[in-house]
Amino acid sequence: MTDNLDASLEPTPEQIRYAWGLEKGMYAGLACLFITFALYICGVMEPHIPTDELASHWTKNVHTYLADAEIETGWNWIFMLGYGDFVNFIGIVILAGVTILCYISILPMLLKSKDFLYAGLVAVEVIVLVVAASGIISVGH
Repeated sequence: MTDNLDASLEPTPEQIRYAWGLEKGMYAGLACLFITFALYICGVMEPHIPTDELASHWTKNVHTYLADAEIETGWNWIFMLGYGDFVNFIGIVILAGVTILCYISILPMLLKSKDFLYAGLVAVEVIVLVVAASGIISVGH
């Protein structure tokens, strides 16, 4: 009985690959955040909003702030990566997207092992996450 219990607690190859990818992606995202923050804080990259003006924006609602700062919503931040206060979004995107990459990495393993139910669930999860991240479907804001 104990042998069966111990064997069932071993992680599957898919779990190991997912965890490996999650760990590497997390470290890559954190490293990117540290580097881009250093670029911003050390003044290597000029910010879109000058630091001496930051406090004046703190009391504004988001719509007023975006209009005053001339910032477009959605994926338009990509065009502002030349600014120190936007380049840190790269690390955030890495951290947010690493789950999608991990799911994609285990999909071939699931198909090879003929685990079609889990493969289907993983494929649906990837589609849902990609559609949500794309901004194609917008609800509320």
